[in-house]
Amino acid sequence: MATQSTALPQSFAPGTGSVFSNQTGFHALDSNVPGLSGVILDQLSMKDYGEYRAAVEGKTKGISFRNYKEMFQKMEETFKFCTGCSKLPRNLLATETLKRCVKCLNVYYCSKACQKDDWPSHKKACKKLRLVAIDRLVEWLMFTGDLPVPTETQWTQQASEVGNWEDWLAMQGGLAPRLEALLTSANMETLWSNAGRPRPDAADLRDSVWRVQSEFLSRVLTVGAAMQRFGLDPRVKPLTIHLAGASLNETMGARLTDYDELNRAFPGHQGVEVVLVGPELVEGPVIRPPLRAFGPKRRVYLSAYKGLYHQFWEELVETEEAARPDLVVGFHPGFHANQGLLEGWMPTLLLLRDYNIPAFFSMFSEAELQASLQILHQMEMNVLASGPNPFSSHKPEQVQSCPNKPLVYCNSTFLCYQGLLGLPS
Repeated sequence: MATQSTALPQSFAPGTGSVFSNQTGFHALDSNVPGLSGVILDQLSMKDYGEYRAAVEGKTKGISFRNYKEMFQKMEETFKFCTGCSKLPRNLLATETLKRCVKCLNVYYCSKACQKDDWPSHKKACKKLRLVAIDRLVEWLMFTGDLPVPTETQWTQQASEVGNWEDWLAMQGGLAPRLEALLTSANMETLWSNAGRPRPDAADLRDSVWRVQSEFLSRVLTVGAAMQRFGLDPRVKPLTIHLAGASLNETMGARLTDYDELNRAFPGHQGVEVVLVGPELVEGPVIRPPLRAFGPKRRVYLSAYKGLYHQFWEELVETEEAARPDLVVGFHPGFHANQGLLEGWMPTLLLLRDYNIPAFFSMFSEAELQASLQILHQMEMNVLASGPNPFSSHKPEQVQSCPNKPLVYCNSTFLCYQGLLGLPS
C-alpha cells in the first residue's frame, strides 16, 4: 500500500511551511523578536540557516570557539533582547543598555520602564525561569559525557509495576550518589569558571543535574510505557519500534546505548530494535541501516533512516529491507503547528491508521495535546487514550523568543491510537 511522497524542500531558508520541525522553530524566533535568528547565526559566524544546519548535521566543519568563556558568552548573547519591547542590542538607543533580571538571571530589559510594564507577566514565570537559566548551562555536561550518569543494572520490579517516576526512582539507590559526584567534577568546575555568572549553590545544582538527567531518561521510559500500554513484551517475542519524526534532539550526541534502560526493564528479552526515522537526523554512530530480521537477544539495537517516515516505509519496509514495526512512537511531532508540518506528517498518520499499527505520540503541553487530538479526530483515528505522561521530563523549557509564556516539559502529555475509528484494533 503506497502513499504519495512529500518531496523535501530544496531551499533551507527558514519558512513556516517547512516539513522540518527545527527549521520551523528557527523561523518562529523572528515572529516574536524580529532579527533574533540572525543574532544566533552571527554568534556562530554563519551566513544562513543552511550553513547552520549543515554544521549541526556534520556535513561541514563544526561550530568551534577559542575557549569555554567565549562559548558560554556567545550562547548567552542569543538570549539578549528586551523581554518587554523585543529590542535587540543593535537597536538600542544610546541611552539604553540591556540589564538582566537580578532574580532569574534569564531575561533582559532595556529600561526600568520596560521591566516595570512587563512585571505582571514576568512575575508568574520568574522563579522557574531561574531554573531554566541554570539548566541550559548544566546541559553542557551532556556533551562532555558527564551526563547521563549510569542507572542500576537491573530493575527490581516488573516493568508492569513501574508506572511513574516515583516507582522508577525507588529502584535507583545508587543514582543520587552518582549525581552528587558531578557537583565537584572537573567539568562542573570548568563550567562555572567560564559561565560569566555566579555559581548556584549545591542544592540548586543537585536539582539541576537531576532535571537534565530526567529529560534524557524520559524518552526511553516513555517508550517503555508505550510498550506496556499496548501489551508488548520483548520477553515474549522480539520487537521492532520505530521513532517517527526523530530529529537532532534525539540524535545529536546519541550513543548506541541510549535505550539500554529497556534491557534493565525487560531482562533476558528476545531482542528490541529501535529505528530512528526523520529528515533532521544528525550524523553519528546510530546512523546505520535497520535490520531485516530480529536483532541480538538481550540487546537493544539502534539504527536510523534519514528521511520522512512514509518514504522510509516505501523504500525499506515494503521491500522487506527493514522489519515492520510492532509500535511507532513520536516525540513532539508538532503536526498541529502549521500547514507544512501537517502536510509532511499526513501520509505517515494515514499509513499508521490504515495498517492498524499501534502509535504513541508525546507532546510538550496540554494545549498541544488538545490541538493534536482535534486533528486525529478529524482523520477518524481510533484514539485509545490521552493525558499526562507519568514519565514527563522534570526540566522546564522556555520559549526562547517569548520567555514569559507558560513553560513546557518534554514528553509532558501523550496520546495513542490504533487503526480507524469504529473498527477493531
